[in-house]
Amino acid sequence: MVGDAVDENVGVTSDRTADDYEFDPDLARMELDRLHHWLSTDAYWALGRTREAFETAAQHSLNFGMYARDGSQVAYARVVTDHATFAWLCDVYVDRDHRGLGLGTRLVDGVVSALQPLRLKRILLATADAHEVYARHGFTPLPAPETWMIRGE
Repeated sequence: MVGDAVDENVGVTSDRTADDYEFDPDLARMELDRLHHWLSTDAYWALGRTREAFETAAQHSLNFGMYARDGSQVAYARVVTDHATFAWLCDVYVDRDHRGLGLGTRLVDGVVSALQPLRLKRILLATADAHEVYARHGFTPLPAPETWMIRGE
């Protein structure tokens, strides 16, 4: 299984820092072909996702990107929400060439900050191995996982 896409311990040795990147929630700016490729070929939770499914999901969600100084997109996150009580943070991905710089942490920080005005009661996410990244932003394991149910994969 491919490791979680926001692993902060994997990456390139570089003089770059997370401050060298721009956070932007504008879907029109996002490189949808690149994002679909990342998710459908390298993200264990989205392997094989069709371009149509990816685009439909993006159009009906809040989307967040991180961009390098040259304008290229290097990270992505998506939030499904009712804008009143609940949100699901999903599809968090940092380009392999830009990992290890704190971008996952900065991306999640931007998402959480962007959601604060909504005064949501709960933001949910699932991760296989990036618990540390999300814990820095107040995420904790479900307090009563036995009360949650799922239908589907």
